[in-house]
Amino acid sequence: MSQEHHADSGSSGGNKRIAIFIAVLAALLAIAETGAKSAQTAALFHNIDATNLWQFFQAKTIRQTALRAAADAMDLDAAAASLPPALAEARKKQLGQWRDTIARYDSEPATQEGRQELMARAQLQEKLRDRAMAAYHLFELSSAAFQIAIVLASATIITGVTWLAFASGALCAAGVVLGALGWVAPTVVHLPTLVHL
Repeated sequence: MSQEHHADSGSSGGNKRIAIFIAVLAALLAIAETGAKSAQTAALFHNIDATNLWQFFQAKTIRQTALRAAADAMDLDAAAASLPPALAEARKKQLGQWRDTIARYDSEPATQEGRQELMARAQLQEKLRDRAMAAYHLFELSSAAFQIAIVLASATIITGVTWLAFASGALCAAGVVLGALGWVAPTVVHLPTLVHL
């Protein structure tokens, strides 16, 4: 009878440790899910910002092209026709203003709204988006590892099969590594086949 009681208390102690482990896994799962949601939100924000900047870049390009065509046409027209001096001077002044505007459309460091600056800003947002998406995928994999670890740990309590606890621990370790990479270095691991499933 005392051996049965001793076996039950040993089993109960093991179950308590597994229950605490499950609670830790649940906490880690919540952290990984929070990281995934945060990374997903950041990726959406950076994608929208990049899209807006590229649209602004295209609008500047269209304006620049139209103005360059008008300036070139005026330049050719002025060369072909003999104009009164006052009109020739007015056209020359207008042509100079258009050329200045064309140059400003290409680069405007003061406002960061020239084509070159817009391109650099859009490319930065794309890099930030890609980093956030990489983090999102790592957090999702981390969450999956924690969820399966919880299932295996729960099965350990029910079945008493010890190797399930070890498998759960291994998945927990994998989840921690994936989650840590998601926080600090999401672009270190590239998972193209897993990401596009």
